[in-house]
Amino acid sequence: MSLAVLQPTTALRPTAAPARPVPVPRGPASVSPRVAPSAAPTPSSPPRLRAVPDGTEARGFALYIGLDEAKAAEAGTDLGAVVEQLKALAARLVPTSETYATIALAPAGAGGRDVDVVRLALQDPAALAKHRRTSEPDDEPESRAGVVIDLSRKRLLLDDEPAGLTYKEFELLQYLVLREGRTIDRRELIAGLWSDGDDEVPNERTIDVHVRRLRSKLGAYEDIVRTVRGVGYRFDRHADVSIRYASTPSPDLY
Repeated sequence: MSLAVLQPTTALRPTAAPARPVPVPRGPASVSPRVAPSAAPTPSSPPRLRAVPDGTEARGFALYIGLDEAKAAEAGTDLGAVVEQLKALAARLVPTSETYATIALAPAGAGGRDVDVVRLALQDPAALAKHRRTSEPDDEPESRAGVVIDLSRKRLLLDDEPAGLTYKEFELLQYLVLREGRTIDRRELIAGLWSDGDDEVPNERTIDVHVRRLRSKLGAYEDIVRTVRGVGYRFDRHADVSIRYASTPSPDLY
């Protein structure tokens, strides 16, 4: 039995002549512009945080999360688990990072947005300022007269009311006022205000008691006598502090 070889159907169609290559002209028009390879992008420095003033550096950040226990339970989790996952995420992104978490507490039924309550509880400055603005009464508060340190009459006025300073307390205040802006150590205060003939000459520890009593009588203006930790004390003049000097120079001023 003979086998018939079937040709593909394409053989029955006329075959087109093979296309000849078209010569490319060598004139100027045939020169295509060469595109220079793009330079590899140079790594740019990360953008500087706008909230960081010159001369300072960012050392971390605080992320306020408004989330109470009920909302966490509805999502099938709890606050402790959320905290642990966030800490794990920070460790995964930056293994050398350090984290610290704290829970913000508020009275039950306090109301308000959770994140606002958290910011107030954690003493966020912007939230505190906003809270003060909204909680202040519409009426203008009474203007305070401030502090008057009358060196000529040896008296102290707080909002036009005399403060009951002892003689030694006023001498201590005057000593700091006459050396405004300079930190005075305890030994200098003792040497300048107490003589060897005094009955009770304080030591460096008891001089802190004298300053503490003076500051307690200054009341709301106690911060005009500033404590410089490890050094001593300094008088800082505020806008609401005025000093009345004697007509003759004080013998304490040198």
